[in-house]
Amino acid sequence: MSVTPIDLFASSFQLHQGGKVHAEKRATDYDQDGWQLTAFHAKTDADVHGDHWEVHPEAEEVVSCLIGKIRLYLRPELPGQQEEEIRLTAGIAAIVPRGRWHRIQLDIPSNIMAVTLPRGSRLEKRTEV
Repeated sequence: MSVTPIDLFASSFQLHQGGKVHAEKRATDYDQDGWQLTAFHAKTDADVHGDHWEVHPEAEEVVSCLIGKIRLYLRPELPGQQEEEIRLTAGIAAIVPRGRWHRIQLDIPSNIMAVTLPRGSRLEKRTEV
């Protein structure tokens, strides 16, 4: 079997049970089985859908800042609570709990990598922008 270089920022990697991994052109398919690793260049908040909350009901998500500075926000779980803010700089990651709504904002253009089970994931427009 030959090994071919893959552009990390143009592909998503599907990590399947049993150890199989394959790369495919980046797509937002929330019904895929298996873990997904995605890396991307983010120049503006629009590149990280900063005006939306996101949730992954099937698994936790690792969000990591490879280069730059970002803020990861967790939506309050109860009325009257404040958003939780986690600052991530180059080389720092956080684990978003399963089923917890979250969003990202950039402090500067950044390279970000995320790993999760995308099945059932949803986006919801922020109303408090």
